[in-house]
Order: sequence, then structure tokens, then C-alpha cells
Amino acid sequence: MKNFQFVNPTKIIFGQEQIEELAGQIPSGSRVLVLYGGGSVQKSGLLDRVKEKLRAYTVGTFGGIEPNPTYETLMKAVEVIRSEQYNFLLAVGGGSVIDGTKFIAAAVPHLESDPWDIVKKQLAVQNALPFGVILTLPATGSEMNNGAVITRKEYKIKLPFMSPSVFPRFAILDPVYTYTLPPKQISNGVVDSFIHVMEQYLTYPVEGKLQDRFSEGLLLTLIEEGPKALAEPKNYAVRANLMWAATLALNGLIGSGVPQDWATHMIGHEITALYGLDHAQTLAIVLPSLLDVMKEEKQEKLLQYGERVWNLPHDMAADEKATAAIERTRSFFQAMGVKTRFAEYGLGSEVIEPILANLRANGMLKLGEKGLITPDVVRTILTNSL
Repeated sequence: MKNFQFVNPTKIIFGQEQIEELAGQIPSGSRVLVLYGGGSVQKSGLLDRVKEKLRAYTVGTFGGIEPNPTYETLMKAVEVIRSEQYNFLLAVGGGSVIDGTKFIAAAVPHLESDPWDIVKKQLAVQNALPFGVILTLPATGSEMNNGAVITRKEYKIKLPFMSPSVFPRFAILDPVYTYTLPPKQISNGVVDSFIHVMEQYLTYPVEGKLQDRFSEGLLLTLIEEGPKALAEPKNYAVRANLMWAATLALNGLIGSGVPQDWATHMIGHEITALYGLDHAQTLAIVLPSLLDVMKEEKQEKLLQYGERVWNLPHDMAADEKATAAIERTRSFFQAMGVKTRFAEYGLGSEVIEPILANLRANGMLKLGEKGLITPDVVRTILTNSL
């Protein structure tokens, strides 16, 4: 196992009606800006409930944060916060709203240069506005980590940034808030969470036995509960397990002390930036082909994954077992209603060169846990994904 440091300061407040705890988490006298995405938090009445719980505070609202939050929209919020002097942020929504809030929190006090430098140049964030979360869509794990992904629409670029300064102070996770989500968002959330685990698990062995077992437990839970969530939208136990699995998939725990990949995500980000596909859709396209192309390098973990997660026979031939594990993975995504080929989204070989050009422009020339995924390897992965 590799050396590691693990710190996660986010307080999780989990369960039904835990919005009752909201006011007690925010310092008295705060000027609070509530950030959200589309109209669902308004239609569901959640936004009104938040305002009612914060009636003792000065509260403003900022809506319209996109599913892939754009720098252009987020900077409008930054200007509002600076002019109105808000000093606490509350993200109400899914990963995109939370990611956007993280950037906003870092950008408000960043006065020395263009805040885009925080993302593009990976500048160290010295301080950020404090913020909390009310989660409505389990998928990204952003409610309990210090990372975010931001899109610059003008440049068709989607890039990540991380900072210890942008951990949420708290996150309220009420599974009931997921009951009204459309099936597509549930499907995307399950696939996104699944691949978050795979990026940290399916690399090469380092005797991280606990991390492996934690990861396998999360994968098995997602496989078991994902289809149930589509069939039984108001099954509290199912939604609770999915919500907690999505959070644990990317809160830093299972990735501590083990190698991590993230090539699927880096390639997927470029597909979203260029062609507008949902984040989970891009991951479902890339991962099976990436695993197939990198099958030899990942063979030990692929075989373990096949046996422990998909219950493939121990005495099955190694190459056959690795191939079967990859195909089971693809089939699971399809069973969740997420397509796994470019052609199924109306895209063809014309996507390859623009994706490669963006990866090169962003310096992503040696991806994967060993830096073996070069642009030429990405070309093969994309070709096999058509």
C-alpha cells in the first residue's frame, strides 16, 4: 500500500427531514446566497423550505447553473456576491451546482488575476468562502470532496481543479429529495458513481486490501440497487443506499494509498465539452473500450474484479475472464439505460481528431495510473468506441 494522508472535514447530515438541521450549521448573522440549477428545486418546494429554515438570515438566490457549470454563468454569481457582500454559500442541487459553488467560493476572493487561472493554471486557492450543500442528485460525490469540474464555453474546454479550501462545511443528504428525479438522471448517477469507483480500483494491485473490499462493496451495491431505483422510484432504502454509495465513491477514502487512473474522465470531459453529451454518457462510452485496450496492463485487477464483483469462475481462462468482466460492465450500463457507443448518440469517427486536439492542448499526453495512455492509445480507445 502506498503512503497517504486522508482528511475529510465535511460533516454529513444524513436522513429524512434532516433539513431541520440546516440553520444550526450556518454561523449566525451570515449573509447567505442560495445557488441552484434549473426549476426543479422551485417546483418541488425545496427552495421555499430552505428560505423558511433560513428566515433568521439575510438570504439571496442565484439560479441557472448548468448541468456542466460554465465559467461564464459562475462569474455572474461572483459579481453578485462581491456587490451584495454575501459571506456564506448554500448549494442546493446535484454535482454540477456543487462544483459551480466550489469555483464561485474560490473565485470571489481571487482578485489578483482572472479566476479562470484557478482552473487553467491550477493555482493554489489560499482561501474561499464557506459553503454548505443540500444534495438532490446522488452521482458525483462532490458533496464530500474538494474537487470540481468547470466548463469554459467560449473555448469548449472542461477542466478539473482541486483545493483543500473547497470542501463543503456540511452536506445534508435526504434520500426523499431524489424521488422525483427523472429516470435518466438516476441512470446517469449510478453509472457516474460506478465509474468513480472503477477509476480508483481497477488499476494494479498494491496490497490495499481494505480499499479493494470497500470498492467492491460499493460496486456490488450499485449493481444491486441501481435497477431497483428505476423500478421503485419511492423505495427509501434503495435511494438511501444509492445516495450514500455515490458519496463514498468519491470522498477520498477508497482512493487513499492506491494508484488511480482517471483517464476515462479526462477523455470524457472533452467529449462533453465538444459534443454536449451527459458526463455519465461519455464515461459509459469510454470505459469499456479503455479497459479492453489496457487489458494486459490491468489484467490482475480485471481478473479480481471479474471474480469478486461479477462472480466469474476462478478457473476460467484469464483472457476470457477479463473480456467477460468488461462485457458485464458494458451490459450493466446498458441495463441502466445508458448507451455505450458513439453511434448510439449519432456520432462517428469525426469526433476523434477534435478530442485528441483538446487533450493535447490541455497537456493530457500521458494519462492513466502509469501514464501509458498517450494520444495514440486514446485514438484506439475512441475508434473501438464507435
